[in-house]
Amino acid sequence: MPHINDDYLKLKAGYLFPEIGRRVKKFADEHPDAKIIRLGIGDVTEPLPPAIIAAMHQAVDEMAKRETFRGYGPEQGYDFLRNAIAANDFQARGANVSADEIFVSDGSKCDSGNILEIFGADNVVAVTDPVYPVYVDTNVMAGRTGDADAAGRYAGLVYIPVTAENNFTPALPDRKVDLIYLCYPNNPTGTVATKETLKQWVDYARANDAVIFFDAAYEAYITEPGIPHSIYEIDGARECAIEFRSFSKTAGFTGTRCAFTVVPKGLTGKAANGQRVELHGLWNRRHTTKFNGVSYIIQRGAEAVYSEAGKPQVRQLIDFYLENAKILCAGLRSAGLTVYGGVNAPYVWLKTPGNKTSWEFFDHLLAKANLVGTPGSGFGASGEGYFRLSAFNSRANIEEAVRRIPAAL
Repeated sequence: MPHINDDYLKLKAGYLFPEIGRRVKKFADEHPDAKIIRLGIGDVTEPLPPAIIAAMHQAVDEMAKRETFRGYGPEQGYDFLRNAIAANDFQARGANVSADEIFVSDGSKCDSGNILEIFGADNVVAVTDPVYPVYVDTNVMAGRTGDADAAGRYAGLVYIPVTAENNFTPALPDRKVDLIYLCYPNNPTGTVATKETLKQWVDYARANDAVIFFDAAYEAYITEPGIPHSIYEIDGARECAIEFRSFSKTAGFTGTRCAFTVVPKGLTGKAANGQRVELHGLWNRRHTTKFNGVSYIIQRGAEAVYSEAGKPQVRQLIDFYLENAKILCAGLRSAGLTVYGGVNAPYVWLKTPGNKTSWEFFDHLLAKANLVGTPGSGFGASGEGYFRLSAFNSRANIEEAVRRIPAAL
């Protein structure tokens, strides 16, 4: 009989969002007339912008003709998309990133888990708490942690609390770590990091020979001037950081799948014999061995994000969700709740009322207002007592949710 990977048995309960789905299904089955509004999982609801649709249609037509048909493409992504990404997302902001340092993929969630394959199992990993669950769970699966304690913290990870008490600014580790996860704008709290904060992390990583995994999936939602959109806007970051980006929330690609990861040339790790090895080459080998590339049609759609027509259309989409977040924040505050985020991110992070636990408030909100959110404790022990609402929904549903909330408090 084959042996399983026992590290999977260390995972706590189920992955957060399937557990939410299970509870919602049970409630819906028991209350078939309930009009449930889902503000839990961060899935977009609005149609793809017209410029993107037009580009995809044109690409489909190309596939119907022998002279323009495409088979396998480069696993790293077509040059037309990589060049557009480099020019618009990085070079336009003064960040030194070249097209051949960009790897196009089908999701930053996948990349942030898969990147662990090029790093040894003995690395010490630091995560902020609360945190996007994928960061923790993929390290558990990879055997980098021990068992979890009663609060859900794993012995092999270094947790850095980010709560209202420290203004959602993570303190530098009090020990040496090797891999660091940072997500800004932050999921789940919706908060951002200043240049000064990121500079401290870059300086720490360089001094301790660590690598930062920087998840910037929500950078397009930054509205305040002076907030970095990329860690490569910080001097020295190319020496210590890998960045993950996504078209999912920026341009509505959750159902079409396109993202990218930046691995700078010159960024190195250490082999068992002490030799310095470039991570770019290792990731290229992993990427080309285990991934066949994003479809040509989808990449043409992603290219249109940067087109003259596409830019304002994508901006309009982002502004729509940000207005949803603004409506949510105003409604929650008027109901007497303490609210964070929602300004530079599509997520609203609130304190649960009446000393309710995160899951108690989840059940209460579902039962009394037929609203679905995400319990803060699902993002880590420091998320207990908080709750996340997503602004990804129709305007009508957001306005209706705001009307329902006071009656549930």
